[in-house]
Amino acid sequence: MPAFDIVSCTYERHAQAILEIFNDAILHSTALYDYQPWPFEAMTNWFKVKEAGPYPVIGAEEPGSGKLLGFATYGVFRSRPAYKYTIEHSVYVHGAHRGQGIGTGLMQRLLTLAEHQGYHVVVGAIDQSNKASVGLHEKLGFEYAGTIRQAGFKFGQWLDLAFYQLILKTPAQPVDG
Repeated sequence: MPAFDIVSCTYERHAQAILEIFNDAILHSTALYDYQPWPFEAMTNWFKVKEAGPYPVIGAEEPGSGKLLGFATYGVFRSRPAYKYTIEHSVYVHGAHRGQGIGTGLMQRLLTLAEHQGYHVVVGAIDQSNKASVGLHEKLGFEYAGTIRQAGFKFGQWLDLAFYQLILKTPAQPVDG
């Protein structure tokens, strides 16, 4: 029996827990290149953008309690039309629950959803010092695609942003326009 259930996240049920995970990453890591925690009001627009995509937001919940242990999503990589088959994903696991396979489970489900939606390339933008995230992506078949040196500045230091990509077999018949 898995130690978590993967569910579709909703604003009503999960916005506060997602916000807490985001804000912990902002305050204590280089996983997000933000300086200030997000206010709860930011979650309204965040969920609206995901719904309009339509981009999934999935979560790993603790069985029984429904506590959100982590979540994953994807969205626009770049806004130009020719990028329509490429997405950039995010995966975050609550600090107390890392190393339990949650990130792997969320990513595997997210990649399945991306294939079902006909995407071709999934991009992960990872702070180069985040060895756990780099390892997760490599384990799932992502390949290193390059680094933008000193792309960000946080915690008094320059941050290098590494890009990893996974090429999916979809779509069967891509089209221009």
